[in-house]
Amino acid sequence: MSSVTYVAEAMQTVLSEVADQAAYRTGFVQRESPLGGAEFVQTLVFTWLANPEASLSELTQTAATLGVDISNQGLDQRFTPAAAHCVQAVLQQAVAQVVQAEPATVPLLQRFTALYLRDSSQLQLPGELAAVWHGNSACHVPEAESAALKIQVRLDELSGQLEGPFLQDGRAGDRTSPTQTAPVHPGSLSLADLGYFDLAQLRAVGDQQAFWLTRWRAGTCLYDAAGQRLDLVRWLQQQRRDRIEDAVCVGAQQRLPARLLAVRVPPEVVAQRRRQLKEAARKHGTAVNPERWALASWTLLLTNVPAEKLSLSEVLVVARVRWQIELLFKLWKAQGQVDTSRSGQPWRILCEVYAKLLIVVIQHWILLTAVWANPRRSLVKAAQTIRHHALHLASRFVEGPEGLVCALQVVQACLRTGCRIDKRRQHPSAFQLWLDPDLLVLD
Repeated sequence: MSSVTYVAEAMQTVLSEVADQAAYRTGFVQRESPLGGAEFVQTLVFTWLANPEASLSELTQTAATLGVDISNQGLDQRFTPAAAHCVQAVLQQAVAQVVQAEPATVPLLQRFTALYLRDSSQLQLPGELAAVWHGNSACHVPEAESAALKIQVRLDELSGQLEGPFLQDGRAGDRTSPTQTAPVHPGSLSLADLGYFDLAQLRAVGDQQAFWLTRWRAGTCLYDAAGQRLDLVRWLQQQRRDRIEDAVCVGAQQRLPARLLAVRVPPEVVAQRRRQLKEAARKHGTAVNPERWALASWTLLLTNVPAEKLSLSEVLVVARVRWQIELLFKLWKAQGQVDTSRSGQPWRILCEVYAKLLIVVIQHWILLTAVWANPRRSLVKAAQTIRHHALHLASRFVEGPEGLVCALQVVQACLRTGCRIDKRRQHPSAFQLWLDPDLLVLD
């Protein structure tokens, strides 16, 4: 089965059968109606895929394309708690689908069986939805509780397989994420920011014959080869080289064997980091931590990847791969506008959030069929191309899988033609660094 056929069948299943089942299960549909669960979800998906700022009129026009005649007012009345639960259920089923591409053709990254990137992003919601998704209490007053939704994602940068978005309360910590304990392939590499830093989790990755790479977290104990605790500030002050690596054990209890990689950064970077430390201390009404002030001169990384598998220069480049998931969230917010709505009605806003998250999942499936294996892919250009074909996809969707396959093949051809990133001399793109780690200038 071709990748396009697989995506077409997944879309047909999720947006038709699954949507209808979810509508009856959640009570969104209780009797026969022209606007059933499938038609409702398809209307939201194809309209907001084409235009994330679409009005009710545009939604009803898409509904007409799908064979449903409904007024603006009639559609607006369908945005209820049951509707939100229905769209959320469809999103959950879409997330359960496994769609991946041929691995990206980057020798440096292909030294691993998978390259897992984990991160989260928060979406603010109207206060009326605080009972659904809990944010943080304003001024520590429970009745002033805000509403927020946290989305958790794990992305395999090699195959493009997307796990998530998983939904959590906005107040949830990253270490409670479903991705925190997800199994990993032997020979894979996992990267995440310090919000996920947990030595027990890193040991679990190693126990699965896999690798991890992380920044050093302030306060984490390091021990030298003799078992003595390392005074990191003093040790670095004694160094004359700008790039250092040494064997250490990490954690007072865990004592994980690792490589410590330390790279001295330029003075302008030191100044920027120290400004950020001052600002953070000012906001919290505390003094700047002297250790963190001194260590601002260095980038500090820890990994269990052996030197023969990744050199220090290569580790620095691979560490930057984590930003690819930040760019994915940026794409979802800037292009997909998952965090914005033109409505002030809470339940319509929540329907819109769920629908737009469903859209970015489907959008990701489509781009996997055409551009993922190319390291020069531009996700921004790809998303724009898919958006331009959204209503074409909607019109062929009603014809069944064969019509949708034909439409997706047209989109696939367009994606392969022009969705590339140009090379840059001054600030090399990620794919340039992957192909030549020596181009990296640390910042």
